[in-house]
Amino acid sequence: MPKEEKAAATTAAPRSTKKVAGKAAPAEKSAEKSRPAAKSAKAPGEKVPHKKTEETTVEEPIVTPVIETAAPVEAVEPVEPVAEPEPVRKIAPKRSLLTASEQRHIDNMEKAVAGTDAPAAAAPAAASSPAPAKEAVAAAPAGIDEAALAAQQLRDKIVVIKPPIIVKDLAAKLGLKPYQIIHHLMEMNIFTSANQSLEEEVARKLSIKLGFTFEIEKREKGAGQVHAPVKIVEPPKPAPAVASELQPRPPVITFMGHVDHGKTSLLDAIRKARVASGEAGGITQHIGAYTVKRGTHTITFLDTPGHEAFTAMRSRGANVTDIVVLVVAADDGIMPTTIEAINHARAAKVQIMVAINKIDLPGANLVRVKGQLQEQGLVAEEYGGETIMCEVSATKGIGIEKLLEMMLLQAEILELKANPHGPARGSIIESQFEQGRGPTATALVRHGTLTVGDAILAGPFYGRVKALINDLGQNVKEAGPSIPVKILGLNGAPSPGEEFNVLKNEREARELAEDRADKLRLGKLEAPPRVTLENLFEAIADEQHKVLKLIIKGDVQGSVEAIVASLKKIESKKIDLDIVLASAGAISESDILLAKASGAVVIGFNTKTDNSAANAAKREGVQIKLFSIIYELLDQVKEAMVGLLDPELRETPLGTAVVKQVFQLSKFPVAGCSVQSGRIVRNARARVVRRRQPIYDGAVATLKRFQDDASEVRAGLECGIRLGDFNEYLPDDIIECYQLEKFTQTL
Repeated sequence: MPKEEKAAATTAAPRSTKKVAGKAAPAEKSAEKSRPAAKSAKAPGEKVPHKKTEETTVEEPIVTPVIETAAPVEAVEPVEPVAEPEPVRKIAPKRSLLTASEQRHIDNMEKAVAGTDAPAAAAPAAASSPAPAKEAVAAAPAGIDEAALAAQQLRDKIVVIKPPIIVKDLAAKLGLKPYQIIHHLMEMNIFTSANQSLEEEVARKLSIKLGFTFEIEKREKGAGQVHAPVKIVEPPKPAPAVASELQPRPPVITFMGHVDHGKTSLLDAIRKARVASGEAGGITQHIGAYTVKRGTHTITFLDTPGHEAFTAMRSRGANVTDIVVLVVAADDGIMPTTIEAINHARAAKVQIMVAINKIDLPGANLVRVKGQLQEQGLVAEEYGGETIMCEVSATKGIGIEKLLEMMLLQAEILELKANPHGPARGSIIESQFEQGRGPTATALVRHGTLTVGDAILAGPFYGRVKALINDLGQNVKEAGPSIPVKILGLNGAPSPGEEFNVLKNEREARELAEDRADKLRLGKLEAPPRVTLENLFEAIADEQHKVLKLIIKGDVQGSVEAIVASLKKIESKKIDLDIVLASAGAISESDILLAKASGAVVIGFNTKTDNSAANAAKREGVQIKLFSIIYELLDQVKEAMVGLLDPELRETPLGTAVVKQVFQLSKFPVAGCSVQSGRIVRNARARVVRRRQPIYDGAVATLKRFQDDASEVRAGLECGIRLGDFNEYLPDDIIECYQLEKFTQTL
């Protein structure tokens, strides 16, 4: 009951009793003096016993006329602004979200509550005319815009969803919990979970059952898309730097050339280190990035592999460099890989220098080497050309200083500059998985400065730079242009040659990386061609092919790519090579389980095997082969492919015999023969030829010379022959004896 009505009731009682006791003024004057009387009755110093006053008013017979005279007074008081919040309770629940039984239960409860509230509200306010209050409560719903309410309810009853229709998404649209939707589906004999999808017809029936109108979100022909897709924009290319912002940067110099011509040894002589001694077989098999300081100048060196399998790595080294130093051995001269390195450098449009190494060897022939280089278009300065050629010896330290001077001179002529300010952008040189560090990537910064904490994007991988490590293994806080560093913090190992970018935040980098990963996955998941009548026999023949399955794990991603490329060059129509997995990192237990499931052999290249992986390999019977030199790896794989092939059976003719007469014995007939050529051998194979057509092929069961068994009968002699279960010998039949020999097949 509102406070105003209670106040009106309490003030009306003393006022009415006072007028009855006096019996002086008429009804009109008592109405005018009712407010002063009420105020005087509630004086602060006066005590009014309310309960006693109420008892006296009930006993007097004039109480009813007093209430009638007080009714017009109550109409003056402002009762209309005060209203019970009952209309809000009627609008709150959505009827369309409830089943029919639940709705009937709620309606019955509302009626019961309304029936009990009405007498309770009228009893205390009997003296204060409840009619205006009821009119105010009844008028409250009329103040709401009925058209807007109906439109809102109509909109609430329409469910629009785009396929696929997931159960939990439909529940969110209907305003219910997923388990409630599952309960209704179970009543329809449909059993599903919250993450499964529904058919359109099932979702429509369910919505109608719950009182909704179901609609599928579709795009009309030519009407455009329903929702504009979020455009993921690739990071823009850096704007041309202002000349005032450019600063000199160190040159990036790449050593290229044939295998074992001394590239790494020459770099060791410059760095005063021993890298070549740690290489397997003395052969570089991944790109190494180093920084050398000479006085006030800094030079960045890249050492690329010389083996022919690492073509892609040499091309990446040429693309990120400023100067290519072509290392040629003075005793070997130009080799095929040397010519390939020259072509890569020319394609990248970089300056070429030549370092003729091993001049201290007795077989060194500088004139021949320079002549071969001239045939490739590299003319020495002493012959009137523009190519700088330096004669050096990495082991003796001859000509190293002159080579460095010429490098710095060439870099000064090129005027290499870059803007060290702004977000970094560069290239991934190498990537790998390191124990305790996870995915790491060796990167070469080209523009800007890379700092710890930057959000980085490299191909389909992203992350926040946790640490930067230089070539000496020291942690650094930033890396400027032309400085190689190892990056920690990526969520995967990007492919060498990928460009990396620094973005504003990690969220933007994640979105771009996921978009790139989706595109790569869609490219790999393209549906293979289905079997048709035209290619049915080809499909059957393919199933009969032998397949060698391999799982390749390497120390760095670039080496793994080179191994995969070399293995794919092995051509064979008799056996297929299937590479199940190729990644960088140590051999783990998951690799062993994958090999067990797919029947593959695990090959490790310059990597280790975890203890758990070794135990799992013994338990599952999976073979692990570890290599450190790529030559041995390729030879072993070829031998394994040949070993999988079934040996080829070839016939070796032994001799021929002519049937002269057939002897019928008690159990079986025997052919009396005369050996014409070669020899007839017991337990060999033979075929019967009649009129130039073979009619039987089987083993020689019996071979006798007179009464004795013979192991073989040579030409010019007579013998008795019985072949397997063949009994239809005729005179003049020819018996050809041969032997089957197994020969190893070739790829």
